[in-house]
Amino acid sequence: MPSSSLLHQRLAQQLAKRAADGTRRKLTLPAVGLVDFSSNDYLGLSRHPAVQEALQQATAEAAGSTGSRLLTGNSAAAEALEAHLASFHLAEAALLFNSGYAANLGFFSAVPRRGDTILYDEASHASVKDGIRGSFATAWSFRHNDVLDLERKLDRATGAVFVAVESLYSMDGDMAPLQKLAAVCQAREAYLVVDEAHTNGLYGPQGEGLVVSLGLAESVFARILTFGKALGSQGAAIAGSALLRDYLLNFSRPFIYTTALPPLTVTGLAAAYALLPDLTAERQQLFALSDYLKARLNAVPGLRVPPESHVIHPVFFTQNSGPGQVRQVAAAAQAAGFDVRAIVSPTVPVGTERLRLIVHSYNTEEQIDALENILRLATVVSS
Repeated sequence: MPSSSLLHQRLAQQLAKRAADGTRRKLTLPAVGLVDFSSNDYLGLSRHPAVQEALQQATAEAAGSTGSRLLTGNSAAAEALEAHLASFHLAEAALLFNSGYAANLGFFSAVPRRGDTILYDEASHASVKDGIRGSFATAWSFRHNDVLDLERKLDRATGAVFVAVESLYSMDGDMAPLQKLAAVCQAREAYLVVDEAHTNGLYGPQGEGLVVSLGLAESVFARILTFGKALGSQGAAIAGSALLRDYLLNFSRPFIYTTALPPLTVTGLAAAYALLPDLTAERQQLFALSDYLKARLNAVPGLRVPPESHVIHPVFFTQNSGPGQVRQVAAAAQAAGFDVRAIVSPTVPVGTERLRLIVHSYNTEEQIDALENILRLATVVSS
């Protein structure tokens, strides 16, 4: 097919429009030697010595799982991990998926059926929205963290009703009002589904997640537990009833028709979960640094960090001139030795471009002070 075809022209035009808007994406190699304010590795478990040792000891295992879980890809280690996940997160059962994206896709495309209703927070992750597209259920969004708007939508809902939220939202860093949501769902006989991607490992006495921390394990129908954040690995699990696990195993296409997680990943996850109960000090350090960063940056003229953000901090410019300014400031921070990234549309709505700073237990107050000075100077130059 010639490169001058109508399809090629259409693709090129769309990319050119993104470039003109300052929103065209591109791949970059991981930054070497920069101070990490960007990765999701909140507790540093991706490089923890105990996890690395477990992986080194398991190098004699097969490099791949060789098939789907329903064929040759199952293992005693995978089933043992699922049993531990269920016990740890106070659930009856758990089922592994290859990513949080696949887990959300697998749940929402399989469990809600024609005649049912899905009500989802408008700030829900793309994977939730894509899963909903694969369902024949009716779906409406409700205003972000607005319980009253949810209740108005519940008045119109039919069939089995699913309410989809995130415990901690990845772009704004704010938490869902889970206790109020759980109460409403219980009163309306709706099924609450909570994506714990950014709270798994961080909240709760041993890192069990925000749902357990709030005592809501029995009030939530399903939890999506992602491992690519605080667990420092990859994959996810859906935690819920044994009946839900069996149903997903039979009807969730992203589980059925994909190669299982490789043995080394399962080994690494087991090692990471074994560490979580002993990381109380690291979690406390993370939360203290999170508050410190928020206070320091809100003292910088021209910057605003929402007071409700936790661990993930969107940094807005009071005189935002669009994605160009945000990327210019991010580039200045990177040049000064800090891994800081710009977030622009279509990931976030036009006009809400921001830096997104993620705090880790291994960051320091000195690093935050230095970053604050860089952002203070860069904001003046870019305005």
